[in-house]
Parts: sequence; structure tokens; C-alpha cells
Amino acid sequence: MGSEKKQSVLNGAMVLMVAVVLVKVIGALFKIPLTDMLGSVGRGYFNSAYEVYTPIFAISMAGLPVAVSRMVAENVALNRYREARMVFRVSKRIFTIVGIAGTLILLIAAYPYARFIAGPKSLPAVLCVAPSIFFCCYMSAYRGYYEGLRNMTPTAVSQVIEALGKLIIGILLAKIVVSVGSSQYEAGMLASGNVSATVFGTEVTSLTEANSVITPWAAAGAVMGVTVGSVASLLFLMICHKIKGDGFERVQLVNSPKSSSADTIAKSMIKIAIPMVVSALILNITNLIDSMTVQGRLFTALEKDFSVVLQMHSEAFDKAVSLSRLNINDLKEVKSYLWGAYGTALDFKNLVPTITIQLGVSALPALAAAWAVKDRKATKSTIETVIRVCMLIALPAGIGMAALAEPILNIIYGRGLNSDAISVVAPIMAAYGIATPIMAISTPTTNMLQAIGRTDIPVKSVIIGAVCKIACNFILVGNPKINIFGAAVGTVLFYVVIVACNLVSLLSISGVKIRWSSVFVKPFICAVLCGVTAYASNGLIAKLIPSGASNKIMYIGTVFSIGLAAIVYAISLLLIKGIAREDVTVLPKGEKIAKVLEKYGLLG
Repeated sequence: MGSEKKQSVLNGAMVLMVAVVLVKVIGALFKIPLTDMLGSVGRGYFNSAYEVYTPIFAISMAGLPVAVSRMVAENVALNRYREARMVFRVSKRIFTIVGIAGTLILLIAAYPYARFIAGPKSLPAVLCVAPSIFFCCYMSAYRGYYEGLRNMTPTAVSQVIEALGKLIIGILLAKIVVSVGSSQYEAGMLASGNVSATVFGTEVTSLTEANSVITPWAAAGAVMGVTVGSVASLLFLMICHKIKGDGFERVQLVNSPKSSSADTIAKSMIKIAIPMVVSALILNITNLIDSMTVQGRLFTALEKDFSVVLQMHSEAFDKAVSLSRLNINDLKEVKSYLWGAYGTALDFKNLVPTITIQLGVSALPALAAAWAVKDRKATKSTIETVIRVCMLIALPAGIGMAALAEPILNIIYGRGLNSDAISVVAPIMAAYGIATPIMAISTPTTNMLQAIGRTDIPVKSVIIGAVCKIACNFILVGNPKINIFGAAVGTVLFYVVIVACNLVSLLSISGVKIRWSSVFVKPFICAVLCGVTAYASNGLIAKLIPSGASNKIMYIGTVFSIGLAAIVYAISLLLIKGIAREDVTVLPKGEKIAKVLEKYGLLG
């Protein structure tokens, strides 16, 4: 495969980042009208399907795409082109088996899950989402292969197609179901003289009963969009591979050594994948235990000394929680309220890591190739580039999130969320903002350890982090003076432990000595300036705006502060030469911009 067809780490990451942003936008366009159409009950059926689908899907997918990407990258680096193709063939067989198994597990689990946990009416939605596990698994063989060839474009385009399929088909099917069900109800009531009607084979006597019949099937139609989207994405990848292939030339295949047997490759692939499957299992179990322990210990804190908790959150409780007499129901309501506020803060936790994860995906094949041929220069460059760019993105975003936590929450939730709840959510969001740089490099460091063959280390770091997190929940959340804020501390500690273990191991094993000044110090200084600018300008604008001004003016002031902070960050980075040439060249017309900046000595 010609080197000109390979994307650099930053080029590949940029392609994936753009795709992720588009997918997030499409996801919002999907969920907003869906919620309006289905209502909270229908969204509950939709979410119930996702709650059982996500862990099974995550475990089914864990490890294998990474294994394919790494093995293909190593073989191409060593000119073993025939073996790279054999890896792809074997991966399709393995993914077929895993995909069928995952789908069958979900189909088998669907009825007991709906019967005993989610409610019988969630069953249609669960059954509709089950086939997507097979299609997603099979398409991952293609994605892993192209990523191993350092071509992120097919993966990126397929992700967008998958999201569009979910949006278009999901909304369309849900709308058709609602329309047909409503027509049956109206026609039936008209024919019977407003006594009863038959909707989807069930007799109903009111609009409320009709909606209770229609909504589960409308939710199933929306979920079917997920499955259709995965099918469309797979078809794109298959057609792309059929037309363009992998770029290997005939002479490269003829001159490459004979491939290992399919069994040998399968064993190697599974050996690489197993630690990652274990890690995924631990993460899912940790999340479950975390949810149980936080809520349990929160209730303990309320029972111990409710007056202390009430004093901390009195502003929020005054309007949001009805406290008639201090009894068990009041405590349960307060616990649910604080847990819900914590969940709101979690919406912001993964905003930046979702972007920086793409750096890890793009870096994995590049680092695996460099490690396979013992190219120390490329190894150092890849590791340092990934960490530096993660910091360039995460530090200003995280510090800015912490500085403007309350104004940002007012913009997003000022109407829908009780405004008093923001006083609970804002400190948690600020804590996650400060910890964002740590969370942002968690997955990329894991990917880079996987690239150099140390898949065992992330498993150990996750176990240690999980133990620390759960212990933190017991100690801090159960303390009335800390209560729900202890959950945020535990989550931050979880990531600190993982990153500390991963980063120390990565640098020690690879022998790489990164330039701390360009990787951490310069971005940190500029990010602090960014945060100070955001906080000060927003405060100044708030003082200047009359107290009776509309919320819209306040929102504009916050957006202006964010824009001004971004400008200060960019200028300060240039002035202290905190940006490298390769950081600029990935941008549109990046070469021209880089030449201008170099002319004035503004690049590091």
C-alpha cells in the first residue's frame, strides 16, 4: 500500500472528530422530535431497549476491532501484505460468530428483561434493536481493517451513514406507527359512536388507552432505525471495499511472505482481544456497582443527618422537593432529586473525551506499525503528538467548563430544569471540568498501550481505579457534609488512577521522554488565561447588564465570553509557540496557514 494513501495520526483523528461531531448533531436531531412524538413514556421504552442493548453490544465489540487494527498495521509495516488480508478474512468469520451470539443473547434476554425489569411494553423495542448487534459486529471487521491501513475515512463516513439511517428511518417509522394507530382509533370511535375502538388488535375506550397501545410500537419503530442504520453502514463499507479494495499492489502481494494459517491468526486475535473484553466487563460491572453504591450511601447520608444536607442544598430543596414531614418518602424523594442532578452533570463529563478518543483510534495503527519495525523516532512522535493535542483540546475546554459551569447550565437547562437545581449541578460540572484533561487522555493512553502489545496494563489500572472509586463512594457519599459531591470525587479519582498507571507504564515501556514544556506547561498556561478571561468577562457583562434584562441577553453575554476566551487562548498559544506545525497542517488550507505562522516565528 502506497504511503501516500496513509493518513497521519492527526489527519486521521481530524476525520474521525468531524464525523463524531456530525453524529452528535444528528443524534440531537433524532432525540428532540422523537421525545416530542413519543412523550416521556415512549422515550422510557426506547431508553429501556438501549439500556440492555448497550452492555451486550459493548462486550461483544470489546477488543476485536482494536486487535484487527493492530495486527493489520503491524503486518503492513513488516511488508506482510498477504497476512494483512488473511487477518481481515479471519476477522469477518470471528465477528460473524460474535455478532450472532450477541444477537441471540439479547433475544433470549429480551423477555425476562421486559417481564421483570423494564416492563412488558418495552419488549417490541428490545426485539427490534437485537439484530443491530450482528450488523455492527460484522461492519467492525471492515472498520478495523481500514483503521489498520491508517485510512479513517471509511469508518468516519460509515458512522455518519449509520446515524442518518437512525434519524431518517427511526423518525419515519415512529411517525407512521403513530399515524396509523391514531387513524385506527379515530375511525373506530366514529364507527362505534365514541364507545370503543380497536388499535393494533387491542380494544380501547379512550385516547389515553389508545396511546398506551400505540407508544410501545412507535418506540419499536424508532429503535428499528438503529438496526436499519447499521445495515446501511455495513452496505457502504462492503461496497467501498468491493470498489476500492485495500490499495495493495500486485507486486507487494507477490513479494510478501506466505501468510500464517487462519487458526494461528484467530488465536492471536483472540489473545489480544481477551484483556479488552475483561476490561469492558469490569467497566460495566463497576458502573452498575457505582450506581447502586452512590444511591445507597446517599440515602445513608440523609438518614444520618438530614439537616446538614438540607443546609447545603436549601436553595434547591425549597422549590424542587416537597418536604411535608421528615419521613422515609421525603428522604427517597431527596435521594432521587440529588441522583437526578448528578446525572445531569454526567451529560457534560464525556463531551471532550468523546472528541479525544478519536486521537487514540487514529494513533493505534500508527504506533503499532512504528513499534513493529522498532522506529523509535516515529514511536516518540506518535505518543507525544497524541498527548499534546489531547492537552491542547482538553485543558481550555475543561477549565472553561469549570469557570462558566453555572452560566452554561442556565443556557441549556434554564427553562427545562428547575433553576434551583443548577446550584447542585454546577459544582459537580466544575469538578468534571477541572478533571477533563485527565479523562481526555484516559482512552488514548489505553489505545497506545494496546498498540505496543501491553493490553494487560489497562485491565489492571481499571481494576485499581474501580476499587478506589467504590471505596470513595462508601466513605464520601455516606458523609452528610459531602453527600452527592462525593460521587464526583470518586469518578475523578477513578480516572486519575487509570491515567497515572497507563501513562507511567507507557513512557517506561516505550522509553519515550516527552517534552513536558510543550505537552503540558504551555497549554496549561494558555488554558488558565482562557479560563480567567471567560470568568472575568462573563462576570463583568453580568454586572453591566441591568437586573431586569431578559435571559436572552444573559445568554448572549455568556456566548460572547466563551468566544473571547477562545480568541485569548489561540493568541496566547501562538505567542508562546505552543502550537506545532503538524497541528496546523491538518486544518483546511493548513499548509498556507502554517507558512504564514512560520514566517512570523509563531510555531513551536
